[in-house]
Amino acid sequence: MKTKDYVQDIRTKSEEELSAELTDAKKELFNLRFQNATNQLENSGRIKEVRRNIARIQTLITEKRMAR
Repeated sequence: MKTKDYVQDIRTKSEEELSAELTDAKKELFNLRFQNATNQLENSGRIKEVRRNIARIQTLITEKRMAR
């Protein structure tokens, strides 16, 4: 999914859905780091992508909390 599409998708979600997605992204990042440490990771660029997605989700959660 392209970045623009991903951001538009997560902007439509509620705060609870964003929290769930944040948890999933953190789990994925942990698994990617584990695979990287054991030399099983094929696409190391995915780590950077997931880290940025986590930051995007956290930013939107903060924006929604400030808008209350």
